[in-house]
Amino acid sequence: MTSESSNSSRRNFLKTSGSVAAASTVLSTLAPRAYAADENTLQLALVGCGGRGTGAATNALSVDNGPIKLVAMADVFESNLANSFGNLDKSFGEKGTLDVPEERKFIGFDGYKKAMDCLKPGDIVILTTPCAFRWLHYTYAIERGLNVFMEKPLTPDGPSTRKMLDLNEKALEKNLKVAVGLMCRHCDARRELFDRIQSGEIGDINMMRAYRTAGPTGSAAAPPKPDGISDLMHQIKHFHGFLWLSGGAVSDFLIHNIDESCWMKNAWPVEAKALGGRHYRGDAVDQNFDAYSIEYTFEDGTKLFVGGRTMPGCHSEFASFAHGSKGLGVISSRSHWPSRARIYKGHNMDKNNLTWEYPQPEKHNPYQAEWEHLITAIREDQTYNEVQRGAMASVVTSMGRMAAHTGQIITLDQMMNSQHEMAPGIENLTLDSESPLQPKPDGKYPIPYPGLIKDREYA
Repeated sequence: MTSESSNSSRRNFLKTSGSVAAASTVLSTLAPRAYAADENTLQLALVGCGGRGTGAATNALSVDNGPIKLVAMADVFESNLANSFGNLDKSFGEKGTLDVPEERKFIGFDGYKKAMDCLKPGDIVILTTPCAFRWLHYTYAIERGLNVFMEKPLTPDGPSTRKMLDLNEKALEKNLKVAVGLMCRHCDARRELFDRIQSGEIGDINMMRAYRTAGPTGSAAAPPKPDGISDLMHQIKHFHGFLWLSGGAVSDFLIHNIDESCWMKNAWPVEAKALGGRHYRGDAVDQNFDAYSIEYTFEDGTKLFVGGRTMPGCHSEFASFAHGSKGLGVISSRSHWPSRARIYKGHNMDKNNLTWEYPQPEKHNPYQAEWEHLITAIREDQTYNEVQRGAMASVVTSMGRMAAHTGQIITLDQMMNSQHEMAPGIENLTLDSESPLQPKPDGKYPIPYPGLIKDREYA
């Protein structure tokens, strides 16, 4: 598929990439080469040094496709950067692929610029901060002519989604290679299942369902703010708990199941209605629900039912399924990887009904594969850009969250045309700034009240 600007009609947003979507790339017209072919070493800068950033850097430095080196790091917390560097040093310090002296370790909201300024055009920046900052950091990466790996989700709301899609037009014009951390699209088992579903092996998809239910997830629950830290820094430290920063638990935990289901359907849903509630919060001050039940509707009327729960003592499940007129496709079961993708005739998962399954064990880790695909695209100058489908997965996930938090039916048109930006002026934040989200007098933060608060301010 070619890139589409943010003012495209709803219909143009609904289809995912076609057969080439198995490679998870969005194609653009060819442009001049974006990297210096006479310099074989690819340099990396890591912006956002939490667990995911450290994991992404680990995967990047493990790619066996020419020399690669991490040369700069940035975060707003010195402890994050120090821990990340220490962990990376244990694995790569003696291999010559980690070259981050003290003068290339940057703390502060402007650290992303300083880290990217250590790179040359054609190098790679890893963007793994909370997604509220994604469009801002992507803007500078494009200005610097850098290839990008960015973590999901890309956006928490409609306005930032439009910004990302508009920015991406510039990245496509510069032929920059951009990967998005929805690694399930790089899973060999799921890719083969996608091909089989598209060729009609389970017939027409008439219903889909996905689940991520487990015990309490600590990163989604923010404790009360202690003394000695500002509201802004406390929220960033516990960013999964605050909607303006991350989109909350739905955007973080359910986006993979939603994305892989929409991929198999080869379409994006046009509306969502949902239920949810808070039950076991204790003294937590975050804005998440404990349970979400989302019903997505595609343009052809097909439904995708998504259930998420982080409550103790309940049934746990981590899986996605596609029900067709001929049979059942298991997209994932138990975890992101291995997928254990398989197909049954009919809809009972009985071994006697099994018609196909991907050979086990699955040897190619998709977390590593997504980096191998990106580096190959850079080295071979392949056109490679995953931003459109990453942005759509993000806004569709936010559509489900907003439906649960407001108690209203929310459409894709409403999301794409919404003027409500959760964190306006984020580009002006400093370490001393007030947070865009202020606490109430009791120290707790505004939470969703479905049916009572419908203006989406806290949705």
